[in-house]
Amino acid sequence: MSRILVTPRSITQKPGPELAPLEKAGYELVFASPGKTPTETELLELVPGCIGWLAGVERISEQVLRAARDLRVISRNGTGIDNIPIQIAEELDIRIRKAEGSNARGVAELTIALALSSLRFVPIIHTKLKQGTWELMRGREINERRFGLIGGGAVGRLVAQLAIGIGAEVSVYDPFPNYDFVLGEKFSWRSRESVFAESDIVSLHCPPPADGKPVVDSTVLAAMKSGSCLINTARGSLVDEAAVIEALDSGKLSTYATDVFNTEPPDPGSKLVQHPRTIVTPHIAALTEESIRRATERAVENLLESLGREL
Repeated sequence: MSRILVTPRSITQKPGPELAPLEKAGYELVFASPGKTPTETELLELVPGCIGWLAGVERISEQVLRAARDLRVISRNGTGIDNIPIQIAEELDIRIRKAEGSNARGVAELTIALALSSLRFVPIIHTKLKQGTWELMRGREINERRFGLIGGGAVGRLVAQLAIGIGAEVSVYDPFPNYDFVLGEKFSWRSRESVFAESDIVSLHCPPPADGKPVVDSTVLAAMKSGSCLINTARGSLVDEAAVIEALDSGKLSTYATDVFNTEPPDPGSKLVQHPRTIVTPHIAALTEESIRRATERAVENLLESLGREL
């Protein structure tokens, strides 16, 4: 029986009926440790003999790919593939498939939640009140605030729609803007410099640059409005964490809300995690019942199509 490796935390934690077509098509499913990001050691143990891989955000090393001698396709349950050594995959004739747009709604809704929480300092006052301190912090309304987006793909477009729906003005930078996408007078495509310099809230929805350099560094932060909010639901490597901490300390940034980190899970004692003006969540943007279902269904379809078996 041909084997397919399944490693996304959201699926191994609670496998759903979306995987049934694979079993119906005659594949044996091999699961990583339930609800955990698999280590390289675990992947090296599991991947030999697998012809397909339903993969998550775990790092896939060159060593793992070279150990996967039977592997024909890696099907992501999302759109990011920066965790895969693409050149090695091409060399080994391993196809990479993506579940385009399937988790966009979940990511977009968390982005809006983080934006509103940032403007009203919800986590800070929540913690203080739990600790017995009644502290009134003056927040800001999102209505007529400038909401800047770096990335105008499926997630960025949904964030734009939701933000405009609650009164924000949205400006978007994308290296390949789709000028056919417009949302009325409150929406505009702008330059990257304009988005960072003019926005009250900046949210990142782009892949890491090919050169590996952060999109948000000390120079970019210096150009942002004083007291602005930065949101990251894309990748931890998009920001220079040390520069962000310095901007939070100086007040240049009011808050930094992030769902992603350079190392996951991060050190619980790190300055970024413990800073009073950060809002942190454990990479859960796509962890909704609906997003998991859509992403798994798409990833399964891609596997069946690539492996050539139909129901």
